[in-house]
Amino acid sequence: MIPAAPLGFGAATLGGLFEPMTDEQSGEVLEAAWEAGIRYFDTAPHYGAGLSEERLGRFLAGKPRDEFVLSTKVGRLLVPREGPPPDGVAGFYGAPNRDRVFDFSRDGVLRSLAESLERLGLDRVDIVFIHDPDDHEEQALHEAYPALARLRDEGVVSSVGVGMNQTRVPARFVRETDIDCLLIAGRYTLLDAQAGEELLPLCEKREVDVVCAGVFNSGLLAAPLPGATYDYAPAPDELYRRARRIAEVCARCNVSPAAAAIAFARSHPAVRTVLVGMRNPAEVRQNTAAATATMPPELWAELSAEGLLPS
Repeated sequence: MIPAAPLGFGAATLGGLFEPMTDEQSGEVLEAAWEAGIRYFDTAPHYGAGLSEERLGRFLAGKPRDEFVLSTKVGRLLVPREGPPPDGVAGFYGAPNRDRVFDFSRDGVLRSLAESLERLGLDRVDIVFIHDPDDHEEQALHEAYPALARLRDEGVVSSVGVGMNQTRVPARFVRETDIDCLLIAGRYTLLDAQAGEELLPLCEKREVDVVCAGVFNSGLLAAPLPGATYDYAPAPDELYRRARRIAEVCARCNVSPAAAAIAFARSHPAVRTVLVGMRNPAEVRQNTAAATATMPPELWAELSAEGLLPS
C-alpha cells in the first residue's frame, strides 16, 4: 500500500525530464533524498525510455530492501530504435535509443513488468500502476488490470493501481475494479482541483489510497515566473496570473508557494502522500522543508476571500 508520508520522490527527472541529468547528478539527488528521510520512490519505463528505472535501481541496490517502497508502471514497452537517437522525445533528454510502444494487453503488461525488474536490478516492486491508458481504457480494464490483479493474488506485487493526468478513466477503475491505489497528476492542485469533485471522494469511500503528483502543475505553482510551464507546456496567461496572485497571498502569510501547493494536495483525507520531482540536493532540501511546513490558518482564509481556493 501507499506509505503515509509527507513526500515521495518522483523519478521522472532521473530520465532527463526537461533537461539532461548525468549519472553523478542522479546519484547525488537520490542520496540527498534518502538522507532527508524519503523512502517512497516512483518511476516508469516512460521516464527517459528506461533511464530513470536504471538509475534508480542502481541506487536502491545499495539500500535495505525492506526500508523503501518502490512503484513503477506498465502500458509502454520499450523497443530498440534504428537510426540516431532523437532528443527531447516526450520531454526527455539524454535517453537511450528506444521507442515507446503502448501495450495494455496481458502479455504486454507481463513483459513490461519483467523488463522493468531487469532494468531496476531488483526481484520485486511494491506497487504497479497502469500508466496513461487514456486511449486504451477497455483493454486496460479487461486485460492489463486482471493480469496485475493475478500477480497481486500470487504475492508477486503488493498493490495495483492506475496512474493518469485525468479523472474520468481513473474513476471508472475505482468503480469497476478492486485497485488498491491511484496516482493522479496535476488534477488536485491550487490551480486545478477537478479530482476533488468526484474522484477523490470516490477513492475515500472505496478506501483506495491516493498519490498526488504534479502538485506544482509542472512548475507554475512553485515558481510563477515568466516562462513557467503548466502541464509540461508554456503556462496560459490566465493561469500564470492566478499563480502570481496565489504567490502574493503566500508572501503576505510568510509561506512559500511550494509549501502551500503541497499542503493543499495533502489536505484531502484520501491522499496518502505527494510526489515531487527533484533535480539536486538543494531542491530536496527545499521540498522537504515545504512538505513539513505548518500552514497558518489565515493563508486559507485569504486565498478563499480572493477566490483563489478551489471549492
